Amino acid sequence: MTKVMPSVFLGHGNPMNALETNEYTQAWRRFGESVPRPRGILAISAHWYLPSLAVTGSSAPKTIHDFGGFPEELYNITYPAPGSPQLAREVQKLLLPLDVTMDEQRGMDHGTWAVLCHVFPDADIPIVQLSIDSSMNPQFHYETGCRLQSLRDEGILIVGSGNLVHNLHAYAWGRDKMPPYDWAVRFEETARNLITEGKDSSLVDYQRLGDDALLSVPTPDHYLPLLYILGLRREHETVSFPVEGFEGGSLSMLSVQIG
Repeated sequence: MTKVMPSVFLGHGNPMNALETNEYTQAWRRFGESVPRPRGILAISAHWYLPSLAVTGSSAPKTIHDFGGFPEELYNITYPAPGSPQLAREVQKLLLPLDVTMDEQRGMDHGTWAVLCHVFPDADIPIVQLSIDSSMNPQFHYETGCRLQSLRDEGILIVGSGNLVHNLHAYAWGRDKMPPYDWAVRFEETARNLITEGKDSSLVDYQRLGDDALLSVPTPDHYLPLLYILGLRREHETVSFPVEGFEGGSLSMLSVQIG
């Protein structure tokens, strides 16, 4: 019997983490070494956020450098993992009757490759990305995650990539040792406690969690990948936090592992 694959939400932070060796990248590598080798990976990245549902259908997805103002060496990184049209079709079937477009041109954005280049540095595991439909509410995203649960029984690692706290307006650019803002710490602690207690409905309705939530999640794109991972959790299943910390005072690097 195939072991149920864990699922994980990874706080990806600054794209420069792709080039660096630090406490976050080392923890990502340890995570990759700790899980069974996946048959494939389904990634839900904050950086594929558009008003429709789509999956990547290319067998050789390109590395997308979807950012600006960084050193040239970051733009030279490629992560040549294969795609999987077969896995993309499995995702389409699981999400019926939702209309999920097969996008054969879309590559992998940095929300996916900038973390997976550390998790699986050999780039030899097939990857499919699922878009985040910006026209839908948080409950939809949580329920979509629930509908993908059977992939875990088939050796598929589902990865959500974003940041629990993501406020770039408050980010301390150029200040390496900036301590996290009080509101960011409070919201991360609140969310962490709710995750541990299995109170998913409160995390879905996060805007009711007060001013700390509004400052920590000024836009939903980096938060919503977490809801997919929470939707994959089964009754009595363990939850852990393999990565912790803050970047720039306003980016939580917290990771959430299910199973």
